[in-house]
Amino acid sequence: MSPPRDAPTSIRGALRFIGPGLILTASIVGSGELIVTPKLAGEVGFDLLWLIIFGCIVKVFVQIEIGRFTLAHQKTPLVAFNEVPGPRARVSWLVWLWLLMFICSISQMGGIVGGVAETLAAGGWQVPKPLLALGVGVSCAVLLVIGSYKWIEISSTAMVAGFTIATFVAVGALQWTGFRIEPADIARGLSFRLPDNFATAFAALGIIGVGASELIYYPYWCLEKGYAANTGKPDGSAAWFDRARGWMRVMRIDAWFSLCIYLSATVAFYLLGAAVLHSQKMKVTDKGMIDTLAQLFLGSLGSWSLWMFLTGAFFVLFSTAFAASAANARLAADAIGVFGLKKYRDDADRGWWVKFFSAGLPLYAAALYMIWPKPVALVFIGGVGQGILLPFLGLAALHFRYHRTDPELRPGHGWTVTLWVAVAALMLGGVYQVWDLVGPWMR
Repeated sequence: MSPPRDAPTSIRGALRFIGPGLILTASIVGSGELIVTPKLAGEVGFDLLWLIIFGCIVKVFVQIEIGRFTLAHQKTPLVAFNEVPGPRARVSWLVWLWLLMFICSISQMGGIVGGVAETLAAGGWQVPKPLLALGVGVSCAVLLVIGSYKWIEISSTAMVAGFTIATFVAVGALQWTGFRIEPADIARGLSFRLPDNFATAFAALGIIGVGASELIYYPYWCLEKGYAANTGKPDGSAAWFDRARGWMRVMRIDAWFSLCIYLSATVAFYLLGAAVLHSQKMKVTDKGMIDTLAQLFLGSLGSWSLWMFLTGAFFVLFSTAFAASAANARLAADAIGVFGLKKYRDDADRGWWVKFFSAGLPLYAAALYMIWPKPVALVFIGGVGQGILLPFLGLAALHFRYHRTDPELRPGHGWTVTLWVAVAALMLGGVYQVWDLVGPWMR
């Protein structure tokens, strides 16, 4: 094990150690942005632009608070969740809720793998879509089994960068088309409005930006990046507190830097969907999903951009499947230990199980699509599952803040207030969704 090291004191130095957020960005800028965000925009127009922006920003406070606990205690999120007070049945109630969300997130992966297959089919591959999905699952499995953290970081970042830039260009080009965005559209989008049917918006809230799954993924990447190892064993010494504060600062820079990237991408996809899809009354559904989404570029850049869209969609969706599979494999390996199904002998033993799940989960996701070839519905299930878990993750973050974080490492009053606002907002979103579902039955 490498010895502890002090964190860089300058912003420039800290940027050399960012990485967990970039992997997170690769998994974020994917199905949520390319499928669910345009779907929501196509249904409601510009009205919920405020929700997209707020939904991306508000969850970062929970993300950093969970990451703070991980760095200070060097425990994975599932181990930490298992220590949250409340009912237990072998494991904590929060771990059982996570398991429900995890099952939903695997369904989401099935939709992503299916999206890659449908993108290839739209590009002219004369192979049945189920076989294409199987090929995507196999290729993900092989790359993950032979890969490493650095390979995941570099490849995921490279895959998502080009398409994100192209999306920004497409938004700018809208101003020279019949889908021009007017200042009144932006003003309408930033005014507080709620849709008649909150279902799609709730799924979007769960999946855009840092979704519930990404909130749990992030500390694992922080551990692999070495933030906790560099902090060192928590011995309570002044030197340890200095290192902990330093690496927590690096983590915050990493998280906010990544937010700037995926917030910009999310807003760009939403604006394209509101301007192009909603104005033509086009909705993103399982039937013709890629053809409909291609209109985001075709309506802005013209027919020549079809191949740009298909290429970008392939890389974005594949990178999401790649990064999400890598993170879910680590979660699954951790879960069998938390549930007491496996006691690891050493890091090599745990690493074998990570590779096992790295191979198995993409293949399982491909099988889901082959059995039920509805990519939008599969992604939607993942969004709803994440939306349900979000408020409880917020409550866990508050528990960590007040009861598990050493006073010398606790955030200031301003940060604590924003954390409370974030958790309250997530809880209100969950309550509103429940009311939206049961309200009509009570009237």
